[in-house]
Amino acid sequence: MNPTGAIGDFLTVYRQAGRNRWWIGLIAAGLTVGTFSIMTGESWKKPRELPQITYITSWPEDRTEEETRAFIIENQKRKDELEAAQKAADEEARKLWKTLGRASGMDVDKIDAQASKERAAQEAAEKAKLDQLTGQKLER
Repeated sequence: MNPTGAIGDFLTVYRQAGRNRWWIGLIAAGLTVGTFSIMTGESWKKPRELPQITYITSWPEDRTEEETRAFIIENQKRKDELEAAQKAADEEARKLWKTLGRASGMDVDKIDAQASKERAAQEAAEKAKLDQLTGQKLER
């Protein structure tokens, strides 16, 4: 960027304005000062919104023990169904991987035996940890 071109353009416009150049300059300066004085008086800060509090309302206050037990039983059934579906999907995936492994020439029975041992060890560790945390023997 070369400032000599801008200065030359300014001088050309200044000479063309003739006798009105002072009035035009005063009006331009007045508008600029007015705009900036209005802007300085305004606030650019947005007022902080108050947080909205949502209370837990998942069950009515007058819920009975029987309703609570029924809800727990229904929820447990739903969890058991999801767990059974996940186990079925996992078993199907294992079958597919075994088929692919056999087609690739791998010893899938050895790999499956090792994976079964690892799963059994992991489940035993989880059960032991759960027994330790709860202080009681659990079936699961």
